[in-house]
Amino acid sequence: MNRRHFVASASAAAAALSNTRLLAADGKRPMIGLDHFAVRAAGMKAPALIDYAASLKLDIIFISELGPLESKDEAYLKKLKAQADAAGLKIYSGGMSICKSSNTYKPEQGDPVAYTEDLIRIAKTLGSPVARCVLGNAKDRTTDGGIQKHIEECVRVLKAVKSRCEAEGVQIAIENHAGDMQSYELKALIEAAGKDHVGANIDPGNAVWSLEDPMVNLEVLGPYTICSSIRDSMIWETEEGAMVQWTAVGEGIVDFKAYTKRFAELAPGAPLNVETISGFAKPFTYLKEEFWAPYSTVPAAGFAAWVALSKRGKPIDSFKAPEGADKKAAETAYQKGELERSTKWLQANL
Repeated sequence: MNRRHFVASASAAAAALSNTRLLAADGKRPMIGLDHFAVRAAGMKAPALIDYAASLKLDIIFISELGPLESKDEAYLKKLKAQADAAGLKIYSGGMSICKSSNTYKPEQGDPVAYTEDLIRIAKTLGSPVARCVLGNAKDRTTDGGIQKHIEECVRVLKAVKSRCEAEGVQIAIENHAGDMQSYELKALIEAAGKDHVGANIDPGNAVWSLEDPMVNLEVLGPYTICSSIRDSMIWETEEGAMVQWTAVGEGIVDFKAYTKRFAELAPGAPLNVETISGFAKPFTYLKEEFWAPYSTVPAAGFAAWVALSKRGKPIDSFKAPEGADKKAAETAYQKGELERSTKWLQANL
């Protein structure tokens, strides 16, 4: 690559990231959104989700998977965009795993490159500056070749869709998902794939599931962040290690005033989309030797920061539907409560 081509490519990459962030900015504070998975028990489709987000006076409806879309046809997608525009909302969109070697990849998705290109098309039609995707989950760390094998497969797919991203003006936002990657691993994936068209969908709750302090995770991924799915977490010590339960924003162990301040500094213009997945606890039995097989590369200092959080935490109850109550109705009410307390906290504290 000659010098002139290098300078032009670098300028284009900087412009692409800037454009994505400008589309997400309101000029004063990070935009606040609803990741639809926060209210998954309600089973709402996209039109109802748009109305719900508007009723909460949010800025964004983040349809992070294809499930809420009743069609992928252009006419239907344009109708959704018009509905969101009329409600004063911006749509962000995405899908799931683009990694064919992951245990989470669904065979019905077909070729992962074609699947990713379809997510880009959908995002373009909906007016979303990003198409959110994931690698997989923590189980992928236990497979032959470890997480690195799956990172390489993701990089292959992402390189293959670069020209489509550039043509449509859409960036891929890869999430640190369900304990699959630590921040330094996702950073390496983004840099290998090309940070001109790939960024991070940062998730502080999933950071905790990968044995990272969310603030440590943010320091690494913040400069790459173009989207988010956020929630708080509670961590407390147990006889075998620690327990983690996700919570509403402002109700866990994370200092969210510090987190959102640093978020705005590192990822100016990127939105804060709430994805509360509360109500259940997950054990991390790190005092058992067999626990460490998938985590042999975890930095000691980062894990020490995670353990320090657990020493400050306290046990909290998991959700259980009241006796005799309709389970779906109870779960929907609980999930809406977690989400709405989170968005109100953000609206009051940003």
